[in-house]
Amino acid sequence: MKHLTIIQHTSADYLGLMEDHFEGRRIRFSYFRPFASGGKVPDGSAISDGLILLGGGPWGSVGARIVPNLDAEVGLARMCLMMDKPVIGIGLGAQILSLAAGGGAIATPLTFEVGMAQRQVDDALNGYLPAVCPHIVYMRDRPEPPAYARILSRDAAGHAALFQIGQKAFGFSGHPGFKLAMAEDLVMEFEETPDDPLPKFAALGRMKRQIEDALVPIMTGIIQLTGLMENS
Repeated sequence: MKHLTIIQHTSADYLGLMEDHFEGRRIRFSYFRPFASGGKVPDGSAISDGLILLGGGPWGSVGARIVPNLDAEVGLARMCLMMDKPVIGIGLGAQILSLAAGGGAIATPLTFEVGMAQRQVDDALNGYLPAVCPHIVYMRDRPEPPAYARILSRDAAGHAALFQIGQKAFGFSGHPGFKLAMAEDLVMEFEETPDDPLPKFAALGRMKRQIEDALVPIMTGIIQLTGLMENS
């Protein structure tokens, strides 16, 4: 069975709806929580079949509140890229992936957005990325992918919503498996919160089915391109 190493930056932000898709394919995963007492960033030996870097709520990578252990995580992601191991970055994780790949990040305030992203290339995610799909962002700062990255979709403002580095690395500025409960928990976990989140909660609740439906082809494409089902 394949095994993924997952780094969390807050207790509220996790794989969400993506968990069922990995478990249904018998892909195992372990969470690492560097922010917890006694927690730390795993070393390279802990990465067997791939790395997932999750969101950070109000933590960012270049602005007013930089996540602890940023350099260690950038180094770990860079090692995985060099070894051609799958890397999936979500939110803050996409910023870390961008930095590891030679790109950067742009300082922006903490934002909570519930919108849609538009596909840019027909063969994105092996042709499985929907033409339009939910784009849920709870993030400080935003990734600035390197010039050689392939931009697979963009948000309403024209920023990269999903980008690809090489064959097996993907950065999502929004969380493709985001759940309403995750947003609620993020607001409760930190004193710093986005302005007026209640309307976004309502919009996110109405979008639940769309998120679930879009995640099916997204995960199919990700699994195919990363090879996580091969020899498992």
